[in-house]
Amino acid sequence: MNKVTTNQIEKEIEIAASLSRVWRAITDYREFGDWFRVNLTSPFVVGEITRGQITHPGYEHVTMEVVVEAIQPEHRFAFWWRPYAIDPAVDYSSEPRTLVEFILSASPDGTIVRVTESGFDGIPAHRRDEAFRMNDNGWAAQLKNIQNHVNQTPSAS
Repeated sequence: MNKVTTNQIEKEIEIAASLSRVWRAITDYREFGDWFRVNLTSPFVVGEITRGQITHPGYEHVTMEVVVEAIQPEHRFAFWWRPYAIDPAVDYSSEPRTLVEFILSASPDGTIVRVTESGFDGIPAHRRDEAFRMNDNGWAAQLKNIQNHVNQTPSAS
């Protein structure tokens, strides 16, 4: 299922792995960094900022910064960030953030992962459409990255 509105992106994938394994891939900052291609410097902690350098080719100049909203074990992981804030000449600090939520649920064949990013209507109009388009494509790719990561490292810790 892929659901798109002008304010929210929603993507879903089923991964043939246990809920605990997929949860760890999403919430352990080192594993998250492996599949997301970011070198995070600290664990995810509710109410705190976690940041790191993007390692994806062409985006190495970007520092990712998230504020963790929620960690509800094996169910919901959520953070706030500034979408597609990639121009080093622009100060994005006054822009509102969007909320990214990972919701996990068990399925007969493994784990369903739903990622939702909402709040695009608050992004400045001059860059809203591009941020939305890039993140819509990005989340589709990142769900595949989670699946590949879990399949390639089934017992990673």
